[in-house]
Amino acid sequence: MSDPNPFAERVLDLVERIPPGRVMAYGDVAESLQEGGPRQVGRVMALYGGGVPWWRVVRADGSLPSSHAVRAPAHYRAEGTPLRSGGERVDMGRARWVPEAEDVPPDQALPSSPGRAGAARGGSARSD
Repeated sequence: MSDPNPFAERVLDLVERIPPGRVMAYGDVAESLQEGGPRQVGRVMALYGGGVPWWRVVRADGSLPSSHAVRAPAHYRAEGTPLRSGGERVDMGRARWVPEAEDVPPDQALPSSPGRAGAARGGSARSD
């Protein structure tokens, strides 16, 4: 697998900044970065998200991709993430994180450093 491009690096950097117990929707990530869209963010997470807290990125309605449904709930319980009744969806009204300007990575290529490459982040979110 190739190293993440600058957009992917920005997505991963922002996901690393989501506080425990909070989440962002795929579209929230794209909107915060003012680049791409939910599908592009999802693709980045599928390819490179295994080394970041992937469970903190969900669908806009708080539901989980089927590939996360088994392992993500344990992370939510451990972090105290607010869930809707039944525990199958994140309560977006209470758990959504809106980053401040200083939380959003700059729109530029990030320098390569240890821990920045896709393999160092754990590759696919599904294999984490």
